Amino acid sequence: MKRRKPIVRAFGYLRHFPVQIAVNIVCNVLAIFFNLFSFVLIIPFAELLFGLTTPPATEPAFALSQHALTDWLMWHLYAAQARWGVWRCLLTVSAGYLLCNLAYNGLRYVSLFAMARIRSGVTQHMLDDLYRRLTLLPLSFFYRQRKGDIISRATNDMNDVGQCIDSTLQSMLKEPINIVVFAGTLVFISPRLFLYFLLILPPAVWLIGKIGHSLKRNSTRGQTKLGTLFATLDETLNGVRVIKAYGNENQSAKRFAAVNDDYTHTMTRVVSRRELSGPLSEVLGTIGLAAILVIGGSLVMNGTLASSVFVFFIIIFARLIPPVQGLVKAYNNLQKGAASATRIYELLDADEVIREAPDAVSVDGFHDRIELRDVGLTYRENGSDADRYALRHVSLTLSKGRTVALVGPSGAGKSTLVDLLPRFYDCTEGDISFDGTSLRQLNITSLRKQFGLVSQDCILFNDTVAANIAFGSTDYSLSQIEAAARTACADDFIRQLPQGYATRIGDRGVMLSGGQRQRISIARAVLKNPPILLLDEATSALDNESERAVQQALSRLMEGRTTLVVAHRLSTIRNADEIVVLQDGHIVQQGTHDQLMERDGLYRKLVEMQDFSR
Repeated sequence: MKRRKPIVRAFGYLRHFPVQIAVNIVCNVLAIFFNLFSFVLIIPFAELLFGLTTPPATEPAFALSQHALTDWLMWHLYAAQARWGVWRCLLTVSAGYLLCNLAYNGLRYVSLFAMARIRSGVTQHMLDDLYRRLTLLPLSFFYRQRKGDIISRATNDMNDVGQCIDSTLQSMLKEPINIVVFAGTLVFISPRLFLYFLLILPPAVWLIGKIGHSLKRNSTRGQTKLGTLFATLDETLNGVRVIKAYGNENQSAKRFAAVNDDYTHTMTRVVSRRELSGPLSEVLGTIGLAAILVIGGSLVMNGTLASSVFVFFIIIFARLIPPVQGLVKAYNNLQKGAASATRIYELLDADEVIREAPDAVSVDGFHDRIELRDVGLTYRENGSDADRYALRHVSLTLSKGRTVALVGPSGAGKSTLVDLLPRFYDCTEGDISFDGTSLRQLNITSLRKQFGLVSQDCILFNDTVAANIAFGSTDYSLSQIEAAARTACADDFIRQLPQGYATRIGDRGVMLSGGQRQRISIARAVLKNPPILLLDEATSALDNESERAVQQALSRLMEGRTTLVVAHRLSTIRNADEIVVLQDGHIVQQGTHDQLMERDGLYRKLVEMQDFSR
């Protein structure tokens, strides 16, 4: 089934706000009629007061025609003037006008308040869906995308869609009613003059449409280039240490300036076209008004049209121009919003490779073994049409209570194999079973609860030490968190921090050393208490002193657990129950440390190289 356009799907979020939409419509309709009625009050009375017209001699019958209604109002205004005097009539009409204006602006405020709730609510729902989607997408998606571009879509594009919905909905609920009421009034006053106005309309609509299409095209380019700008800034912030170390400040500044200049030129074109629509619609409206003045003036001079009717027509026609301008602005915002909605839905519609079976089975623990049978994994590099193997024909068994180590040169597929077990990826060939059941048939959340991950790239958040160890869970007491820290050899240094466990550690744990961050990560795994540990080069980036402390913590953590270790320093896995040697995505050797050292193979060469380097 063909999907609806992204901007149409974005408007689907309005289903959450039926009450606010109804309030907005009712208030807009009432406000329009109070606005129109204020003119109906003033104009006939002003004509009568200043002697611009003569009232009928007898009371006319009420009828819904321009002449009959005008005569009926004139007669009653004249009768009121004769009974109460001019000043009392003037004060009454002025009070009526004031009340109409107060009602109009009060209703207008209520409609705008309802619209503000709709706009913020739509953005909230869409952003929630986008965040949820990002957490579901596989890791491979983020390797292909730039983080700055994703942030741009979640912020700037989201704001544009919110503005688009606000502007469009406000205009569609209000301006058409305004146009219908005022246009109906013009037809009621003088059908002939209104027909002349309609002859001017088609060329104006065509011209404004051309501008709108150009705006959408340039908006798409502008949003893409803003994503590039954000990505460049993000890379600079992450790599500022390297930039300074290599004295690359000027080159980095030039690179950013070039990207910024490209974005600025594109957005200048977007703004120039968007801002052109307002003056253009006003010029076209003025041309129409000038034409009406000439045509209507000639009708007044030859006696076909009354002067009072002509003045009333001009006033109402002038009131018709702003709603038309509002629709033009809404159309242009819709084109800009459509470009942003397309970028947002590229994320929302991104293929979720990791799909859960409808009848997925929950995992209640690890009882026997994990088995990989002839597993292969391919991926497609950016800019290439050919698939590349990351793993191929891998068969391996991880039995309960055993420690299996993965070793091999960089790019051999060690970390990729680890990521397959909690289904960060799905293998493209073969199958992986957990206690005899294929991973694809298991509930993903319950499966991942069986694993504790400690990696080389230790991810901490800008929060307290305790919050990082508990990692979003409120089920743990402070004493449990402290016990986990002691097991991870982290309690001593945590208590020396300014606020102990309540100390905020900065972005990515910048206030801590590498070894301290790693021990916080281990404490997190201890607290989770998983049956299976995945240790992905957990000590490779540490100095010798930190490595000893972390290795001690890891040894405590591994006690009684099934462990899969990716090892860079081979001295740390000599006592593993089994060592698996990978090269170019294949398993080339398997066995214990002693068995592999007896063979003249890759493992022995790697060990000898590390021993020599020391």
